Amino acid sequence: MAAPKHTPVLPTNNPRIYTSPEHVPGSWTVDRPGMLDGRQPRGASLGNQGPDQGYVLTLARRIRKNVRTKEGESVDDAIQGTIAIALSRASQFGRAPVMHDLTFALTIWGWLLDSPPADLLAKRREVFSGLGHAAHHYAEIRALVDMVPATTYKLSNDQLAKSMPMSWRALTGA
Repeated sequence: MAAPKHTPVLPTNNPRIYTSPEHVPGSWTVDRPGMLDGRQPRGASLGNQGPDQGYVLTLARRIRKNVRTKEGESVDDAIQGTIAIALSRASQFGRAPVMHDLTFALTIWGWLLDSPPADLLAKRREVFSGLGHAAHHYAEIRALVDMVPATTYKLSNDQLAKSMPMSWRALTGA
């Protein structure tokens, strides 16, 4: 450590210099039980892994007030189902979720419309019912995410908004 200028230093003192350690540890290896060697696995019901997926919960709290439900529908069900769709979309692009992903998912199912078509309402009640309790409905949430065609995920929010509500069946895969 350097000494202040007012501290007397003997000219015969040898200052320390850097020296390498006697032992150099080996390189890091995958040796813990939860670590993956290689890429993420792909397959049925594994979903799409992405970075910082928990951030979607913050986004969901912000957009919750914009969700429009009808008789027999729950905002919690709508949010839980669309969170899964938003996470799938974000991870397919290899990034963390952003507000556009959640808006995208809510738009597909007409949750942002004042008066969605009656057939969309009926389908929405069928597939979203009870999803607010995600721990008990994982299979239903996965089915909802898998229902949306891959081509829909590639649309921009503007393209999606122009197609809604007329093409909701094609966009949702229903």
